This record gives sequence, structure tokens and C-alpha cells, in this order.
Amino acid sequence: MANADNVANQEQAKPSYETYVEQLKAEALAKGFSQTFVDQTFANITFYKRAVKADRNQPERVETLDTYLPKRLPKWKVDRARRLYKEHKELLTKVGEEYGVQPRFIVALWGLETNFGKIMGNYNVVSALSTLAYEGRREAFFKKQLWAALTILDEGHIKVDNMKGSWAGAMGQNQFMPTSFISYAVDGDGDGKKDIWGNQADVFASMANYLKSEGWNDDLTWGRQVKLPEGFDISLAIPKNTGSRKNWLKAWANTEKTLQEWQELGIRRTDGTALPKVDVKAALVFPDDEKGRAYLAYDNYKSLMHWNLSYYFVSSVGHLSDHIKFPPIK
Repeated sequence: MANADNVANQEQAKPSYETYVEQLKAEALAKGFSQTFVDQTFANITFYKRAVKADRNQPERVETLDTYLPKRLPKWKVDRARRLYKEHKELLTKVGEEYGVQPRFIVALWGLETNFGKIMGNYNVVSALSTLAYEGRREAFFKKQLWAALTILDEGHIKVDNMKGSWAGAMGQNQFMPTSFISYAVDGDGDGKKDIWGNQADVFASMANYLKSEGWNDDLTWGRQVKLPEGFDISLAIPKNTGSRKNWLKAWANTEKTLQEWQELGIRRTDGTALPKVDVKAALVFPDDEKGRAYLAYDNYKSLMHWNLSYYFVSSVGHLSDHIKFPPIK
């Protein structure tokens, strides 16, 4: 009963959302934002019950990559990716050459994040971040995102009523969190604004800048699905659950080998033929377990894992990019 009483007391001690917003406004003023700006930005603040519910009840995944990929990459999405790649080829080529990122990966990320800009979320970002900070489960994280969002507004890249995103505050056609916007968003067409909501040049350049900043190498692809020999030592792969990006990168460094070394260990392409004879290092990953698909992942895989630390997401991006590069022969 003592624990229940403590929880009840904590709930009673928690300020109202309106009081909490006033505290946020005071903190914003202390950070140097003007009174007029703060008043205008928080003028129509809303509490989103749906955001709290979504944050507390994120679904547990009961998928395998074999069931996940067909859902994420239906034929209509692959066809649309190919069509939009051709439609925006001039701009994509320019961006790809400037940042050293193959355009097919930009289109793949665009398609998987927001269905090519069609589904960006309709939550007011300031309200969503304020709501989730108030909820308290990850208050420090969402307050950090809120201050970044205020910086974006103060710099004039977007108006507060147009700053829409997901329930968690991910914004625009590339679903950048506000801190990612601060770090990676760029003005792709030189108009003085970084508009990842409606300006295609800014959207593509920001995506490319993100990947470039995280070590992208346009001489490489992302990885390849491979076939393991009987009795293969699965301890040579990156462990499934490393717990954090830092630990995952450490595991990568401890397990990567050259393609020649993997070849000598019996790994082959899925059709049984030899691996490419190129001087490239790769790590072995199992998106599910050793009974599921196996991939040799190249350095660009790390850049994609920085974007989203999910084997399923990165596999989807990789496969969609391959569909764009290798359309079916008619």
C-alpha cells in the first residue's frame, strides 16, 4: 500500500499542464528568447492526450524481417520510388554529387519516412513536445527537443502554426527531430530558409547532409544478404541486442572483417557464388537471429543505423534503394 500511496501523492503534487507551460515559458525566457516570441509561440498551446497514449503504449514487435519487408515495400511503393527518382533526377543528381550520397538512398529514406512527403504528421510540434515533457517519462529529452524547436522558429525557418510533425515531434518530409534539424538541415536552394516540410531541395540536401556527416561513402553500397555455411560460428556476428548505439558500434569494430576473410569462413552470396573480390570490410548482422536472414553490412550501414538504430528500418532502406537501382528487365 505504501507504494500506491506514494504514486497517489506524486500525482497530487504534479502541477497542472497550464502551470507547467508557464514554467517552460520562464525557462525559455531565461535561455534568451524574447518575451514577444515566447508569448506568440505558446499562445495556442495544446495538451495532446493521444501523444501521451502513443508514448506509453508503443506496440511490441512480433515480426520477422521476412514478414516485415513485404509490408514496408509493397509493389506500389517500389514503383512510386522509381517514378519519383526519375521525376526528380536532375535535383537528386545535383544533391548527390554535392554531398557524395547516391540519390537512390535519398529517395528510399524519403519513401520510408513519410511515403514521399505524404504522411508527415499533423501534431503541432511545440504542443507535442511540451505535452511529452510534462508527461515526465523522458522529460529531459523532450525539453531538449523543445528548446531546439524554439530555435528553429526563432531563426525563421517555419511559422509555429506550420511546424507540424509526429506525436513525438519528428518533423517534415525526412522526420528530423528538432535537434537533428539543428545539426543536419541545410538550405538546399539558397532562399535563406531550411524548409524540410515543403521545399524539395532542402529536404533532399538535408537528408544527404545527414548521411555525409555520419560517414557516408558513395563508393560503397549498404550491404548484401548472404548465405552461411553449415556449422558457422554465429559469435562472429554482431550480437542481436547491444542496448545502445555506442555498444553496437563497439561490437561492429570488434567483429568486422574483410570480404576475403568472410569468404574464407565459408560465407557466400545468396546464390552460392563467391563474394566480390574488393578490398572492403564488413560486419555480419542477423536482423532476427541466425535462423533468419544474414547480411554483410558495409560502412554505409552504420550511417543508416545512426539515422535509425533498427535492423528492420535499415534493411528496408537498403532493399528499396536496390529496387530503384535494379528495376526489373522487361
